[in-house]
Amino acid sequence: MPVTIRSMLHVLCAIPLLALPSASTGAAECPGNPAALGTARVLPVDPATAMPVGRKHFPQTLPLAPKELVLTFDDGPWPGTTERVLAALRRECVRATFFILGRNAAAHPALARRVLAEGHTVGHHTYGHPLLNRMSLARAEAEIDHGFAAVDTALYGTATGKPRTPFFRFPGFAGSADLLAILARRRIVVFGADLWPGDWNPMTPDQERELLLKRLEVTKGGIVLLHDTQAKTAAMLPGLLRELKRRDYRVVHVVAAHAVARTPPR
Repeated sequence: MPVTIRSMLHVLCAIPLLALPSASTGAAECPGNPAALGTARVLPVDPATAMPVGRKHFPQTLPLAPKELVLTFDDGPWPGTTERVLAALRRECVRATFFILGRNAAAHPALARRVLAEGHTVGHHTYGHPLLNRMSLARAEAEIDHGFAAVDTALYGTATGKPRTPFFRFPGFAGSADLLAILARRRIVVFGADLWPGDWNPMTPDQERELLLKRLEVTKGGIVLLHDTQAKTAAMLPGLLRELKRRDYRVVHVVAAHAVARTPPR
C-alpha cells in the first residue's frame, strides 16, 4: 500500500516543471482494430528540468489536458500477467510506462525486453521493492542503483552509472527529501501518480475497472498507477481500454527527451 510522502512536496520547487512541447501523433490507425483507443500523443520529459510529478504526492503533475491520461504499471515483469497486459495494450495500440523491478528484470530478461520492443517506456522501481525511507541514505541509493543496473543489463546487455531511461518511482511512494534531492542532482525524473484503483487490495476485475473509472471522472485524467503483476488488472484492462475510448479519454505516451532509440539484444 502506498505511503504518502507529503513532507517532500516543496523540496524541489526551484526546479522548473516539464518544459518541452509534446509530439502529436494522433490516434493512428491500429492494425486489425479500427475502433482502437490508440495513443493520442507523445510527451517528451526533459530530465534536466523536470520536477517530480503526480499530485497524490507532489504539487504538480505532467502537463496533460482534460481527459488525457498516462498509463503506468509497477512491479513487473511477471510471467503470465505482464504478457496479458501487453496483449491488451497491443490490441488497442496503446503505449504505457512500466516501472520495473531489477530482480524481476534479471529473472525474466526476455519479458523485460519484450516490454521495450513493443514500444513502451521502461522506467525503474529499485531492485527488490524495499521501502527506502526505512533504511540509511547510503543503502537506499545503493538499492536504487542496483535496480538501474539490473534493468539496463536485462534490456541492453550492459549498464552504466546512469540509467538509459531516467524515470523512477519509489516503492510504496516511500521516499525522502534527501533522496529526492539526490535524484534531482542526477537528473532522474521521479514519478508519483494522480490516481489509482488500489489493485493491491482484494477486488474483482469489474470492481477495479469501475472504481478507476469513477476516480477518473473526478480527476478528469492524470497519471494512472496499476500493477502488471496483478491478475485482476490484466483481466480488467481490455474492458477498461474500450470504455476509455467510449468516454473520449486520450492516452499520452511519456518518453525521456532526447532519448536515442535502441534495439534490445535478442
